[in-house]
Amino acid sequence: MSEYRMPAEWSEHEGCLMAWPTREDLWGSVLADVKEEYANVARAIAAFEHVTMVAPPDHVEDARAHCGQDTAGITVVEMPLDDSWFRDSAPLFVLDADGNRAGVDFRFNAWGGKHHPFDADDRVSALLLEHLGVDRIASDLILEGGAITVDGEGTLITTEQCLLHPNRNPDKSRDEIEAELKSRLGVTKVIWLPYGGLLDTETDGHVDGVCAFAAPGTVVVSLPDNPNHPDYARMRANRAVLEAATDAQGRRLEIIDVPQTAFADLADGQIEVSYLNYYVANGGVVVPVAGLAQDEDALAVIASAYPGRKVVGVRALAIAFGGGGVHCITQQIPAARTGAHAAG
Repeated sequence: MSEYRMPAEWSEHEGCLMAWPTREDLWGSVLADVKEEYANVARAIAAFEHVTMVAPPDHVEDARAHCGQDTAGITVVEMPLDDSWFRDSAPLFVLDADGNRAGVDFRFNAWGGKHHPFDADDRVSALLLEHLGVDRIASDLILEGGAITVDGEGTLITTEQCLLHPNRNPDKSRDEIEAELKSRLGVTKVIWLPYGGLLDTETDGHVDGVCAFAAPGTVVVSLPDNPNHPDYARMRANRAVLEAATDAQGRRLEIIDVPQTAFADLADGQIEVSYLNYYVANGGVVVPVAGLAQDEDALAVIASAYPGRKVVGVRALAIAFGGGGVHCITQQIPAARTGAHAAG
């Protein structure tokens, strides 16, 4: 086990990292819409904690114009980028026993080479750590942050559909991948779910569309109540694995089901907005919504999983068009303990 551990997402944050959307070949006709949605997500999070928005050199002023200046709790900084999914390309932060921070710099290959170029995004984790003044821990494992969820007490959940996909780490066995997760993130138990979302072809089934730890021993899961949903049987298979599992502390898991699903029309097609793809902020939860009637019921279920936090829905249709949600475009910076090294 590493001397460092990855804290749970509900632990105290120093702030949040985001990256400004610029990839025209991905966003196409919804580029203007997605900029508005990214800015709205940033402002929603900034009501709870500071947001650092990274933009490539030619887009800094555009990001500032959309997001507002530092007085809005959002700071725009310049850095080379290819894409705008910081859950996957930014570092995963870990803490040692004294509360000192480090960042694990996993390799990034644009979800198995689906977009080119991606070399700037493979380098951005190291640049962010240098900018923040946080020590870097290098790993040769290709891993996106959206592929895992942790409880901060030794347990990690992932999907076989993603982590065992041959376009990520074809030279590593399941045992070798699990050993690297344990070593770098300080976990002692990995729970493997068989499935991500069937329609999630962009990430090959990230766990953040189907399952999230909400507290030690508590997991929120997507469980579509419509038998015609493409994941109806798949999510029930995932749930069965969770029902049979125990966490690193030997606890049976309390499972909170989110039966609501959201399909909406955008850019001449139908897209799915995943309610599970939310961001847990200091005192709040920012949830992607589709502007449909079932939004409110889903928000109520998520609120029940996070008592004491304000739950805020943000329209995220264009973000979903690009293949993700609020969780996908954010990365939390955990707070260092008092007296420990803090990011600059």
